[in-house]
Amino acid sequence: METDQIMSAIFLVAVLALILPGFLSTNNKLKEIIKNLFIWAIIVLVIIVIIYLI
Repeated sequence: METDQIMSAIFLVAVLALILPGFLSTNNKLKEIIKNLFIWAIIVLVIIVIIYLI
């Protein structure tokens, strides 16, 4: 792994650590959590496809 990839991974984990507690506290129902995770998965997949095409 290059240094850029390692730093990106560290930043992503840090953002996840900041966002996850608030996400879990606002999504206390399992159905709501699954719906929100599905939406985020679609967003991430679209971004990955766009980056791959560029």
